[in-house]
Amino acid sequence: MSTVLPSARPVGPKLRFATFAAGVALALAFAPVARADDAPITPSPMAAALPSFAPLVKKVMPAVVNVSSNIKPGAAVASDDQDDDQDSGPRIGPGPGRGQGFPQSPFDEMLRRFFEQQGRGGGGGGGQGAQRPRAEHAMALGSGFIIDPTGYIVTNNHVIENADKVTVTFQDGSEHPAKIVGRDTKTDLAVLKIDAPKPLPYVAWGNSSAESVGDWVLAVGNPFGLGGSVSPGFISARSRDIHAGPYDDFLQIDASINRGNSGGPTFNLDGQVIGINTAIYSPNGGSVGIGFAIPSDLAKPVVDQIRAHGKVERGWLGVQIQQVTPDIAKGLGLPSDTGALVADVTAGGPAAKAGFHQGDVILSFNGHPIDKVRDLPIVVAETPVGQKADVKVWRKDANTTLTAEIAPMPDNPQVALNSKADTTAPAAKASTAMGLKLSPLTDELRQRLSVRKDIKGVVVTGVADDSPLTELGLQRGDVIEAINQQPVTTPKDVADKLGAAKDAKGNGHVLILFNRNGVNQYVALSLSADGNG
Repeated sequence: MSTVLPSARPVGPKLRFATFAAGVALALAFAPVARADDAPITPSPMAAALPSFAPLVKKVMPAVVNVSSNIKPGAAVASDDQDDDQDSGPRIGPGPGRGQGFPQSPFDEMLRRFFEQQGRGGGGGGGQGAQRPRAEHAMALGSGFIIDPTGYIVTNNHVIENADKVTVTFQDGSEHPAKIVGRDTKTDLAVLKIDAPKPLPYVAWGNSSAESVGDWVLAVGNPFGLGGSVSPGFISARSRDIHAGPYDDFLQIDASINRGNSGGPTFNLDGQVIGINTAIYSPNGGSVGIGFAIPSDLAKPVVDQIRAHGKVERGWLGVQIQQVTPDIAKGLGLPSDTGALVADVTAGGPAAKAGFHQGDVILSFNGHPIDKVRDLPIVVAETPVGQKADVKVWRKDANTTLTAEIAPMPDNPQVALNSKADTTAPAAKASTAMGLKLSPLTDELRQRLSVRKDIKGVVVTGVADDSPLTELGLQRGDVIEAINQQPVTTPKDVADKLGAAKDAKGNGHVLILFNRNGVNQYVALSLSADGNG
């Protein structure tokens, strides 16, 4: 069984409607118009200032290509349309291998990453991105652009993922086999190479950080397999996080992009590539004016590394981090809820060697402010391996600066921690505190709950419905390790420290460090005089 090119039938009604609308517009244009006076109509300054994109299109179009990939027989690809009997379609949201361990967005189900499979007829349903077995001759369609006259081409990784053959088609219809130089799943980028008989037209990178919201852009690509198409628009937002991966920093553009535009360039008015079209928000599979492009400032270093080494080497600090909420900020005495809270420090990693502690809040890295938790992975990853970085942290109500030497990111950053830690459980009895049922972490519970040997604390065996800690999401099986930055080893420790968190009027802040399924995280709650959050 093989899939076929997307049907043009769903497009037909839209074209007919457009033709009808155009006919009405012409009729109105030639109808007499009653005017109060005979003053000539002058175009508004806004209309006069609107640009023509024709010179820009003529300049950049030859360097934009269509990319088609033959999918390996039996390979599975995420699909967004569960209600269709075809074995093809774009993937939803992050897709496999991306966004692991990151929070899910309410819009994830509608984030279309245009893995354009032949055989679709248009829009889409609202599936869950499940894996499907592939047809024997499935094909994916996308876009790309030439960055070097010798034949280097940039596209999205999801366009060529699981491909055993990749073909690049130029604007003149000529086809060229391409080899995959390398790819990076974390940023969804890939580099291809074709043998060029002569120097090829190419485009240059622009500076995405110099572009502002409201600036004009032009998206070029291969929507729905129709061939080279252009759509103008402007940057509608910057630094969007769509939970596609740890380095999300998308430009949001309103230029019309659809399935098949994946890997195509977004140009500024100087004809420079300032983004790579990668995802859209869409309830129906088509463009609704919300598209996402990887900014060139993030893409270019990745592409350069792939060209040079066939892979990407990233800097690594060795910390597990989470967002600072307003309640966590109060619990830590932070002036504002900014920064990245260190929930865990990897043993033997750069942060551990530099003296980082659990509970530190990273405020800046090598002079780059860390306002949101996702700011840190981006700046660390871009730091060259072996370079020393000054990191400003908040610790015990004061700022301090630590210096870490950045190491290469391991294949599995969740490096196994020390397995020789003391496993002896403290001799203590179960008890209840603030609606939590607590039990010592015995050897039996440690084994039953698969708690790491280096974790020490108290096990939550139940949470009362009226407990003020219910809204924190604590549940049975969680291991409480510390209350307000002080370690706990017995249920009595927990009860005492929760009680001590209140002031004379019964108000206070509770900052709890707990471990769930091997992952450390902080939660915080402000207490009122009646004990409720």
